[in-house]
Amino acid sequence: MTTDQGLDAIVVGSGPNGLAAAVTLARAGLRVRVYERNPQIGGGAATAELTLPGFRHDVGSAVHPLALASEFFQKFGLKDRIELRVPEISFGHPLPGGRAGVAWQDIERTAAGLGRDGLAWLRLLGPLVQNINAIAELTGDALLRVPRHPLMLARFGLRTLEQGSPAWNWRFSGVTAPALLTGTFAHSIGRLPSPSTAGAGLTLAAHAHAGGWPIPIGGSGAIVQALADDLLAHGGEIVTDADITSLKELPPARIVLLDVTPRALVDLADGALPARYAASLRSFRYGNAVAKVDFALSEPVPFTATALRRAPTLHVGGTRADQALAENAVARGRHAEFPYVLAAQPSILDATRAPAGKHTLWAYTHVPAGSTHDQTEQITRQIERFAPGFRDTILASYSQTAAQMQNHNPNHVGGDIAAGAISMTQLVRRPVLSGDPWRTPLAGVYLCSSSTSPGPGVHGMCGYRAALSALAHEYNVVDPPDLTPHKGN
Repeated sequence: MTTDQGLDAIVVGSGPNGLAAAVTLARAGLRVRVYERNPQIGGGAATAELTLPGFRHDVGSAVHPLALASEFFQKFGLKDRIELRVPEISFGHPLPGGRAGVAWQDIERTAAGLGRDGLAWLRLLGPLVQNINAIAELTGDALLRVPRHPLMLARFGLRTLEQGSPAWNWRFSGVTAPALLTGTFAHSIGRLPSPSTAGAGLTLAAHAHAGGWPIPIGGSGAIVQALADDLLAHGGEIVTDADITSLKELPPARIVLLDVTPRALVDLADGALPARYAASLRSFRYGNAVAKVDFALSEPVPFTATALRRAPTLHVGGTRADQALAENAVARGRHAEFPYVLAAQPSILDATRAPAGKHTLWAYTHVPAGSTHDQTEQITRQIERFAPGFRDTILASYSQTAAQMQNHNPNHVGGDIAAGAISMTQLVRRPVLSGDPWRTPLAGVYLCSSSTSPGPGVHGMCGYRAALSALAHEYNVVDPPDLTPHKGN
């Protein structure tokens, strides 16, 4: 690449974290350039026609529980830049016999539908919902520092330990409530029960009853486009089809932020990293994977439980025991016979996703890392169990194995969309044990991917924190730049 003396900062990777970092630096007055290996920006938050013309599918994430809760997106004013539609039903969960659990945004309404377990639901989640800002702060900054809300941390920790242990059923007497809750735990690719999956799931469930689980109108790509528009409006550049294989290929810049995994950072550094730090990065563990299928449908999914036809997000996995059986099979390196399926039907809220009268369905299931198994039939069969006739609505489908997920986005090592195993250890050591895990030993080089704190999700916080660290260390700028929308962007 040619030398460019006009740059202050370079960002490699245009996922939500890379763009959040770039926006933050550009708003601080720096001249920023983003390099993206693919023709399309966005990484795991892009939207594209994958099946048939007119059917727009989210390439990666589809539903965004953290879009309203993220400190970065709040400061960026995301809800004022794009339409985030919050449904009445945050998520639904079909059960055998035509039954279903429904998590309404209204927690009281949810509890009323859970019968004898309604009070248990309120006692478990109510305090978290009432203190959602403290929960967001706790889970959005998983570093070694004195917590500002120690009482809330204790409450959250006790609930996490309970639901992450064999005692997870003690407060429930029925089937629906524990199944409904476990659907959120299984978002994390891990053993059930375990503290890491329980902590992540309780956080998601609390957000479901607080701000809700919004759907971006126009797809996840709308979030990415809002970030890109702001970057360009403040003098930034984006270069696509630029596969950076070494830091030596980059033009001179005072700051380099890398939206890549620890393994990729070692490769990019070409031996320049100190041996101990490089060894620590190599020891960073990646988790199991997802296999994804997108469907173009002639009509909405015909769930037997009709309330689920109004739910944009669905956890299709049966009872709590069924979901644990499936997830634990994957944890042992096997493909589940009846897998847990996370599904989204955004077209019931967003008419831009499909031609008139038609619909899209986004679905993935968990598989062992690096799997080359096409899961189309397994996902179809599992949904058909709770929506007889679903198979007949399919006009076309597009499948990606775990191995193919990595081909599209190298950050998804082996198909691990979390860019690193979710464990209690790796929520603190992400990717190294440090109060500033984004800063590397190389002068001016920072890591800003989901492999850093606070971890996975479309929230931009990894990129935002990395950019603030870079501004403080390289420019002695300690006050965060203003990110609020200006007229025209």
